[in-house]
Amino acid sequence: MIERLLAPNPSLYTGPGTNTYIFRSGGEALVLDPGPVIDTHAAAIVAALAGSTPVGVVVTHTHPDHAPLANPLAATLGVPAYGFGSGPEFDPDVAVSDAQTITFGSEVLAAVHTPGHTADHLCFVHRSTLYTGDHIMGGSTVIIEDATAYLDSLYRVRELDVHRIEPGHGDAMTDAGAVIDSYIDHRLERERQIISAVTAGAGTVATIVDLVYAGIPVGLRPAAVHQVRVQLVKLSEDAAVWFDDDRTEQARVGLR
Repeated sequence: MIERLLAPNPSLYTGPGTNTYIFRSGGEALVLDPGPVIDTHAAAIVAALAGSTPVGVVVTHTHPDHAPLANPLAATLGVPAYGFGSGPEFDPDVAVSDAQTITFGSEVLAAVHTPGHTADHLCFVHRSTLYTGDHIMGGSTVIIEDATAYLDSLYRVRELDVHRIEPGHGDAMTDAGAVIDSYIDHRLERERQIISAVTAGAGTVATIVDLVYAGIPVGLRPAAVHQVRVQLVKLSEDAAVWFDDDRTEQARVGLR
């Protein structure tokens, strides 16, 4: 049995909030992505565990909307916290590597290292469902730190035998293959759009954002700037453009 609880942390970046998942088997339970430290959400998780013996608290990555509650909740429950590595407000008791499994009752979560959104990001497979954290989100694309790693991670999860996606934000998606393909197509299309913008004369990150992300809400412009910069790093490594990355909107770019 799997239960989803929604953390009360809605925003432009988290959508309706962070999805917390509780897995149960044989009287044991695991918690995945408890989210930020919010007392009412912590109480809801503890209440949902009634009747089960908790055996662990797991995080997909160490962003503040996924991991900070993990250590205090694990301490309250008397169980270990699991994650890829340490980060802001999180320190795993048990480090989880690629392909490692975490057991609850007679079932397991299998970790898949999926860097790109962050270097420490993990997805988890349970039966035929992929729990994607921020690797794939419902109703939105994803902010990434490394475009090459992210695309490689998308290709990797496409090869998994999964049929359903349960994301860290948003609703479940039932055709996993089509969803993953759409994410890959979106990333490749962004590359084409950026190259087209540079070809048309856009010579800075700012002018590329103006062309590629025209009409985005003002509050999302910093994210768009970040995304273009990260994509330009990949395109530079691919020898498609040259990029003088000074980490500002005025960073210069041109065709090779």
